[in-house]
Amino acid sequence: MSALPAAAASVAPVPSAASPGAAAPAALPPIAAPVSARRRRALAPLEPVGGTARWMLGLGFFVLFVAVWAFFTLGGFVPPTFLASPVTMVREGWLLFTEYNFIHDIGMTVWRVVGGFALASVLAVPLGIAMGAYKGVEAFFEPFVSFCRYLPASAFIPLLILWAGIGETQKLLVIFIGSFFQVVLMVAVTVGSARRDLVEAAYTLGAGDRGVIARVLIPGAAPGIAETLRLVLGWAWTYVIVAELIGSSSGIGHMITDSQALLNTGQIIFGIIVIGIIGLVSDFAFKAANRRLFAWSTL
Repeated sequence: MSALPAAAASVAPVPSAASPGAAAPAALPPIAAPVSARRRRALAPLEPVGGTARWMLGLGFFVLFVAVWAFFTLGGFVPPTFLASPVTMVREGWLLFTEYNFIHDIGMTVWRVVGGFALASVLAVPLGIAMGAYKGVEAFFEPFVSFCRYLPASAFIPLLILWAGIGETQKLLVIFIGSFFQVVLMVAVTVGSARRDLVEAAYTLGAGDRGVIARVLIPGAAPGIAETLRLVLGWAWTYVIVAELIGSSSGIGHMITDSQALLNTGQIIFGIIVIGIIGLVSDFAFKAANRRLFAWSTL
């Protein structure tokens, strides 16, 4: 009986948290601050850039590029025969507009790009949608389309001259060939990557095959198709210059060829810059139209 009190006395009492002598609990580690509350860094990976900063950075590169160009040309480091200075380029560009009716060449080039690209898009988009929606159609067309996609459009120019002459049809066909097969495959991939759960849900709600295509596949792929057209439009500008280099009497490419024969690098550079400006404006217009038409895709 005497062993029980001794054993009980040997057991140390457990201190209560409410007792004055209780030990303080261990401090919890501090909770890390959320990402949004952390200090933002301008050059952090994936850190977004504001609209004003984006414009300033983009404009700053052009200013730096022109400054380096002017330094090497106006400083006499590069002969003017090989590279005209920015001042000479501006002067030659003014002469092109005032004396050589360059605005007509610009109009002809824009017409060829828009015409060939529109013709390719009207035919390529429906075929791409059919290939993306029906795997049998894709299996039938994809080998040939993939084969033609790797053929350079410039390789067809001799044949197109024999078939269609050196008129506008030949130039439109060059742009058509260069754009058509690219659009078909890219649209097919976009439509074919639709979410299967949305398709199954449409079938569950009673939609048929045509209903799934018209109300699920096409609306879901529309933003991607518009982005595909924007990208291929940029490629069409490269094809039109190739088409205008051979057998052409008008257009920016024709002007560049004539300037090459005269060793007038100022006009050559001005023509290249005009192409870049028109392409940049069309790209921004395409982006603005896509954002307005498919604003729901960013939600």
